[in-house]
Amino acid sequence: MLKGQKALVTGANSGIGKATAIGLGRAGADVVVNYVAGSESADEVVKEITGFGVRAYAHEADVSQEDQVTAMVDRMVEEFGTIDIMVANAGLQRDAPVTEMTLAQWQKVIDVNLTGQFLCAREAAKEFMRRGVVPEVSRSAGKIICMSSVHQLIPWAGHVNYASSKGGVHMMMQTLAQELAPRKIRVNAIGPGAIKTPINTSAWSTPQAEKDLLTLIPYGRVGDPEDIARAAVALASDLMDYVVGVTLYVDGGMTLFPGFATGG
Repeated sequence: MLKGQKALVTGANSGIGKATAIGLGRAGADVVVNYVAGSESADEVVKEITGFGVRAYAHEADVSQEDQVTAMVDRMVEEFGTIDIMVANAGLQRDAPVTEMTLAQWQKVIDVNLTGQFLCAREAAKEFMRRGVVPEVSRSAGKIICMSSVHQLIPWAGHVNYASSKGGVHMMMQTLAQELAPRKIRVNAIGPGAIKTPINTSAWSTPQAEKDLLTLIPYGRVGDPEDIARAAVALASDLMDYVVGVTLYVDGGMTLFPGFATGG
């Protein structure tokens, strides 16, 4: 489905990023596995991807640092020749009630979750525009997939920095999509709901926690990282060539506000 394409996934040594990088490799893409800490786990992801007969390597970079993002994409173009798919996935939480949240906690989340995605999208777009469409590879000049969250839509008390960052990702994605679509660059987002990843282990790791969480999920199960990976592969493929500027919610129906199912 993605044979011959070159993908970069940020935050790809665990959770959603790991599953997405592996999914893209399984679909035929060569993959850069970005990480900011945990080189051993990144190397393990690379090993799994190369097992599909494609190329991959790990690259350490903090996506909130402009020079590191630029260097990461420059190296990819040097080693793989270009980039076709940018999955801006790296993200984190620094949770606190608003009256206790420090400026450092606020800024760190905005820097990584929002500014980091902007920097990655900008650098990928430069290469897409330089190279243009290569019809035998893809119908588009490039694909940018922003990893957002159901919390770009659903408020989340105690997480104002995270929710604000994802609300920003939503408008950034749509604005980039509007600006870049005439150049045949497709920008979209994925909005995961509750997914079993290290960032939210406490929400699902005990039977009672999972039972409570399921009251928010009409479909009756907590998502797996592979659910997001499949969505990313689809969005990156020509099957979705006419899909521009949308957020694909992969959430088991969480954005249906299930509390209102009984009448509200």
